[in-house]
Amino acid sequence: MNREDIFSKVDHTLLAQTATWDEIKVILDDAINYNTASVCIPPSYVKRAAEYLNGRIPVCTVIGFPNGYNTTAVKEFETKDAINNGAAEIDMVINIGDLKDKRYDVIAQEIKTLKAACGDKILKVIIETCLLTEDEKKKMCELVTTAGADYIKTSTGFSTAGATFEDVKLFSENVGKDVKIKAAGGISS
Repeated sequence: MNREDIFSKVDHTLLAQTATWDEIKVILDDAINYNTASVCIPPSYVKRAAEYLNGRIPVCTVIGFPNGYNTTAVKEFETKDAINNGAAEIDMVINIGDLKDKRYDVIAQEIKTLKAACGDKILKVIIETCLLTEDEKKKMCELVTTAGADYIKTSTGFSTAGATFEDVKLFSENVGKDVKIKAAGGISS
């Protein structure tokens, strides 16, 4: 795999609370220059970024970020708003408390609701692996698959750790054939 192949799989991301439009424009220009898979930016910048990029690179944004404990109704509104503003990809964060409470039906329904709100746009489900047991990670692979999301994603990059090789391997062994995998938040063994 060469450098261009790697860049084509990367979501070039800036989600810092202090991010300014000038800083966002820098990563938009970088994404164009390196032909990244997408740019992932805060929802407040989606409309301007979509206009600036004019279809050259897909715009991704985060929903329920970084903690995931917004209600489903709020996440659905955020998703529809982002899509209306030009987002082509949505990265939602699950409610980890619901997972710990084994409220699997609630999590599955939320994923289905946001996938419906996305329409033909991409939905990635961030599960924050650093906070989960191996069994919880496996359960999330099952829920993401059955609920119809496009990707399962390891982390927000805002918690205690990022992706690990072990998590990516676990995902690959437990997600459905149509679910893609995103390692995020830095990868370490």
